[in-house]
Amino acid sequence: MKNCIRLFLFVAAFISSLFGTAQKPVAKSTFQKEKPAAVKSLLWEISGNGIKQPSYLFGTMHIICKNDALLSTEMEKIIANSSAIYLELDMDNMMELLGAFQYMNMKGGKKLSDFLSEADVKKVKDWFKANQPLIPAGMIEKMKPIFLSSMIGEKGFGCEQQDGMEMRIMEEAGKNDKEIKGLETMAYQAGIMDSIPYELQAKDLIKSIDSSNVQDTSLTTLVDLYKKQDIEALDTLMNKTEGEMGKYNEYLLYRRNRNWVEKIKELTKTNNYLFAVGAGHLPGIKGVIALLRKEGFTVKPVQNQWKLPAGEM
Repeated sequence: MKNCIRLFLFVAAFISSLFGTAQKPVAKSTFQKEKPAAVKSLLWEISGNGIKQPSYLFGTMHIICKNDALLSTEMEKIIANSSAIYLELDMDNMMELLGAFQYMNMKGGKKLSDFLSEADVKKVKDWFKANQPLIPAGMIEKMKPIFLSSMIGEKGFGCEQQDGMEMRIMEEAGKNDKEIKGLETMAYQAGIMDSIPYELQAKDLIKSIDSSNVQDTSLTTLVDLYKKQDIEALDTLMNKTEGEMGKYNEYLLYRRNRNWVEKIKELTKTNNYLFAVGAGHLPGIKGVIALLRKEGFTVKPVQNQWKLPAGEM
């Protein structure tokens, strides 16, 4: 089951990465234009707008080194006191997890060889044979390139063990017998992936392989900004892309933000929840924080000091 959860995290992480660590960011963040104070927090309280008790919004990083996957004491309290936990996907649903595999292949019987040269297909298979040998070559040929790219991206973290903030939240939720739910389904995310032309996905796959042995300074910066909880800088780094992939931000980011806010608006009428989604979804004038405020909610930062493991200072 843990391997299935990691697959979810790889896909979610790669969808987030499409907003642009490999793309050129614009000079100024739209979060600066809106000018709520440039606070540094991943944890936000949602109140007002007629709701009886506050809910909370937390920005996750789907894949991160295990030693960096930390929760604060405040987050632990919020998880313990929430009615349930909403992640992007219901990672505690075995049927949903197993169902993910039906969405891995390209539609219409398409294969990598339909979009790449024979030499590039061999390059892909050789890379996976050397780095992910458990994946059969025949499976690689049919898989959506975006899935394959997500697995390559894992190598860029430079640590032996990767984890995700969702995994830590789920562990803490389990300690408190809290139900995990999803704001969207794997079927919906698969539809997002199918909206991006396979040819473009295949080109990005080759770029990922060609750069897999090059130190990714943007990824290092991304992790550093996340640990500093600087969502304004994350907005600049992650979400403002140029080039072909930038055309799909409406599907990858903005439409999902709007859908989530509609669900949050309804859910918070009756109970209090923790909503934990990728940190790149929070800031900006089209981000979840701004959209919630537009709906009449008060959204304010909560102190979220990382809780270091025992023995660390």
